[in-house]
Amino acid sequence: MKPDYSRLCRILGYHFHKEHYLVTALTHSSAGSPNNERLEFLGDALLSSIVAEALFERFPIATEGELTRCRATLVNRDTLAKVAQDLDLGQYLLLGGGELKSGGWQRSSILADALEALIGAIYLDSDMTQCRNVVLRLLKSELNNLSPHQVHKDPKTQLQEYLQAKQQSLPTYKVLSTNGAPHAQYFEVECQVPCLAAPTYGTGDTRKRAEQAAALQALNQLMYEK
Repeated sequence: MKPDYSRLCRILGYHFHKEHYLVTALTHSSAGSPNNERLEFLGDALLSSIVAEALFERFPIATEGELTRCRATLVNRDTLAKVAQDLDLGQYLLLGGGELKSGGWQRSSILADALEALIGAIYLDSDMTQCRNVVLRLLKSELNNLSPHQVHKDPKTQLQEYLQAKQQSLPTYKVLSTNGAPHAQYFEVECQVPCLAAPTYGTGDTRKRAEQAAALQALNQLMYEK
């Protein structure tokens, strides 16, 4: 039976002229081809551009660094997955058997990727103006609650700036292990800081999160365990 996308389109505030764009955006690579990987690539670029422009206009005296951190707060997996959950996007996803069994419709990475693909699909089905309107409507709450002066720097940035201020050598990161299936990997990362007697370690479901965890451990040692 053909899925009913009317509720999703109503929440989005956008109705597709060519439904195949919508279907492709909701098709995970595990379900075959065509899938949403190319649309995700396009949507990611559009999302970054639209958010950057919105922040530039909204915060006229914010610095480049503050705007960059604000954009990173909005254009990240956790925020996008939350927006996707608010849309109930998971129930519309087309997944392969393995992803269905492992609950892929609830996985943050899959939801965030599908949302980016959906943005790409809206752009191709309409134009930049309508795409921008949808993105800003989806992120309205997050934008309204955002303040450049309250967005904190991530641990890797804090660690780098701390070491630079002390005229110390910068840290290096090394992936020690990667475990799990391709769709559910688990990383262990080592952070080497020359002025520390021993390396610190971090784990996470992405390399970036593992590096951030290792950097936080290094910061704690440098700043709080003197």
